Amino acid sequence: MKLATFNINNINSRLENLLAWLVKAKPDVVCLQELKSRDTQFPLTRLANAGYGAVWKGEPAWNGVAILARGAEPVLTRDALPGDDADRQARYIEAAVDGVVIACLYAPNGNPQPGPKFAYKLAWHERFAAHAGELLDTGLPVALAGDFNIVPEPRDIYETRSYDDNALVQPESRAAFAALIDQGWTDALRKVFPKEQRLYTFWDYRRNRWPRDAGLRLDHILLSKKLARKLKAAGIDREVRGGENPSDHAPVWVELAT
Repeated sequence: MKLATFNINNINSRLENLLAWLVKAKPDVVCLQELKSRDTQFPLTRLANAGYGAVWKGEPAWNGVAILARGAEPVLTRDALPGDDADRQARYIEAAVDGVVIACLYAPNGNPQPGPKFAYKLAWHERFAAHAGELLDTGLPVALAGDFNIVPEPRDIYETRSYDDNALVQPESRAAFAALIDQGWTDALRKVFPKEQRLYTFWDYRRNRWPRDAGLRLDHILLSKKLARKLKAAGIDREVRGGENPSDHAPVWVELAT
């Protein structure tokens, strides 16, 4: 199974980019974030013509998540993160594909911090960690894939002081990511590239950051122990970020033995 995550940053504005990448990369499962579309605006027909079934949770103008499966229909298990019934933001969706539980997330950014948005970010990650622990306890093969909006370590961001006050790099944010690893999840990219210094997945549109390779690692795929044993390869399709009308993120992928 080739599993990928891609923050598409508006699925309808970048549908041609997505379809071209699907043809080239041929992922079996794709987690998408930042659809920025209503449920009724999701391009189901175009994706079906490309060979992909889908489940999705949209939200007008913001957020939105989806799971695509090549030649199959994902079996929806959740379309919201448990723990707060008042939270209506479309940030989490979960489905079973070919015997694997896929959790697709678009975690809160949390800026500006300190403040209510940062508090929401930390509370959301607490809920996510609680649910991730429950998924791990099932013993099923599970992947957590998406835009975590956390830079796990200093080496996961280009050398700069401009992000020092940013929610993405705060100790509390990094502790939330570390707590998932402590549960027993495997950070797939770091497993395959343990010493790589420039393992970036996001380059801001501003300040010429893409040409300067001034990037951050925000997009992650975490694998349960059962899946981590099947990890064969992983990578970042950086060239997608350099295309026409690109998202500010690049796809991240893993290959798992069947």
